[in-house]
Amino acid sequence: MLPAIILFAATYVLMLTFSKYRPYIALASGIIFIVSGMLPVSDIIGSLDFNVLLMIGGTMGLVQLFIDSRMPERMADMIMEKVPNVQWAAVCLSLFAGVISAFVDNVATVLMVAPVALEICKKLKTNPVPFIISIAVSSNLQGAATLVGDTTAIMLGSALDMNFMEFFWYQGKLSIFFAVELGAVLSAVIVYFIFRKDKGAIPRSGQLTEVNDMVPTVLLFGAIGLLVCASFAPDSWNLPAEINGIICCSLLVVGLVYNFLKKKSFQAVTGPLKAIDFETLGLLTGLFLMIGGITHEGVIDALAGLLANLGGGNLFMMYTIIVWASVLISAFIDNIPYVATMIPVIAGLAAQMAPGLGVDASLVGIPLFFGLLSGATLGGNITPIGASANITGIGILRKEGYDVKNSDFFKIGIPFTLAAIVPAYIYIWLVYGV
Repeated sequence: MLPAIILFAATYVLMLTFSKYRPYIALASGIIFIVSGMLPVSDIIGSLDFNVLLMIGGTMGLVQLFIDSRMPERMADMIMEKVPNVQWAAVCLSLFAGVISAFVDNVATVLMVAPVALEICKKLKTNPVPFIISIAVSSNLQGAATLVGDTTAIMLGSALDMNFMEFFWYQGKLSIFFAVELGAVLSAVIVYFIFRKDKGAIPRSGQLTEVNDMVPTVLLFGAIGLLVCASFAPDSWNLPAEINGIICCSLLVVGLVYNFLKKKSFQAVTGPLKAIDFETLGLLTGLFLMIGGITHEGVIDALAGLLANLGGGNLFMMYTIIVWASVLISAFIDNIPYVATMIPVIAGLAAQMAPGLGVDASLVGIPLFFGLLSGATLGGNITPIGASANITGIGILRKEGYDVKNSDFFKIGIPFTLAAIVPAYIYIWLVYGV
């Protein structure tokens, strides 16, 4: 276990230090995990989240078709016509990303909203780095708002047998959706403060960019609708685990065929494919292999066991430990395997604590489960490699020629995380603490 911890920690230090080489560092570390035997060859495929990889690749291609249609320019024009200055443009884009992310995967949200932000920044000749970072962290925030907002929400909903509406109203009380939205309001204030110096008026031409093709827009929003519908599919349908990725890639194929038939040129196919950021996909692949390695070596199980033993019989103490430990752990490792490991740990812990508290185990578990989800979801906003949406946003900026420093991310991600998690932490305990 110790070698796995050392390699994992060293990899993250190197990635934070040498940000330009993150994909190569992560892949190299993943290979070391495999070669050393810390990640058995038989576990390699299971460690890779093909659903995420396929979804990112497919959506990147769809977004390029979307950009080529000039729809992002038109949407940028529409926003610029409505907001008074750059500051409010940043706030509106962040809120817009948050709303979409409550129903669609966070990475897909960033890929959809980022082109609009880039167009606005180009028109205003301003730095897009803080805009894209704000969009990424806003999309992460809303992942816990609904049953379909994030993989971790889906896992928790399954564990508690929650349906879509129970994320709004659960056991006669306002549910976790409102804890997330309370944090979203305060986070919007943080974004407003971060852009407080950007008071420049937005020029208004009175003209909107003409869109040359509506099909890419239909395909992109069709992807959103299908992703939401897929989340409601009953288990009896036996949809593959990679259904989201299959949806995005299938629609990309449709878009490429349509583009080829329309333009009669192979460039119509190769252009969107070249827009796929393989460095971002490589970074995520390396991270998945690393997480698979430390999971196999028992590191995540050990962390979960340590958390379970720290709180003793005090429910509030246990709740506090779970929330803030989840924030810190998810800042450095993918929250999906962590949440998957902690769900059964919390279920057993609630059963152990219930007799001493004189209440049903389900009542003991609710604040712990909700605390786990909120902490693990928001913790990814602390570092640039803490969430796939952050990695994707930075990849987009890198392709545009912008080097994102760790300090650029920290000055937005850290205050944003605190503004989101503190009210959620207080709300969940006041409503569901026993």
